[in-house]
Amino acid sequence: MQRPVTAPPVPERVRTLAATAAPTHLSLAGTTRPAMPVRGGVDGSGRPVLLVKPGEPLHGAAGLEPVVTVDLTASRSLGGVELSRGLLKVQGWLQAVPAGELRGTAVDIAERCPDEALFEAVEDPAGPDGPRLLRVDVGQVIYLTGPESGVLDAEEYLDAAPDPLTADAERIVHHVNEAHRDRLERALCSLLPSGVTDPWLWELDRFGVTVRSGGLDRPTLIRLPWPAPVADAGSLEAALHCLLCHH
Repeated sequence: MQRPVTAPPVPERVRTLAATAAPTHLSLAGTTRPAMPVRGGVDGSGRPVLLVKPGEPLHGAAGLEPVVTVDLTASRSLGGVELSRGLLKVQGWLQAVPAGELRGTAVDIAERCPDEALFEAVEDPAGPDGPRLLRVDVGQVIYLTGPESGVLDAEEYLDAAPDPLTADAERIVHHVNEAHRDRLERALCSLLPSGVTDPWLWELDRFGVTVRSGGLDRPTLIRLPWPAPVADAGSLEAALHCLLCHH
């Protein structure tokens, strides 16, 4: 008998984390220079995109296509405390975003990078002293997500897609954590033999939900799969509603 799928395939989960992550640091291969802070986002293909301003060390790097590692951090705010959901280290070659893709790329990363210089880079891409958009031509991705770690090659990573319900899932997680944690705790204490303390929704996807329990010091992640994968936002809300009403 085939066992039901209880969690997303690893490439999908890594792409989902990337879609909600922000670049934090970049390291240049072959140098002893310490990692430098960066800003930007991730485009629709999963490639880190950096907004580089005049005077910054990377401003003239695009033509050289240096080998770099960009750290992407996906986080979750719980009660005003920002906690890491996962770290992705994207290794590859730093290149200029082609002129014909600048506007679409800027739109992709605008939510994670709300900076007026982002659109200056679109309006005057040839300006020698203006901000620039650079992206990573992915070679491989190292992922560190709680107890899980591993490496995806470029094909595995780029051929995958984020969970199609990611935007709806993030909206629902925020709402439940803000307004319905009491219902979540009652449901989980009724459902689980050992109960939970201080629970929060941690991840939500088409295959199930992950709850974080135990406070900030000694957290436990509990995975609760749906009976079958859901296909749309309405079904996702209905599945979570059934969980919250389990008491």
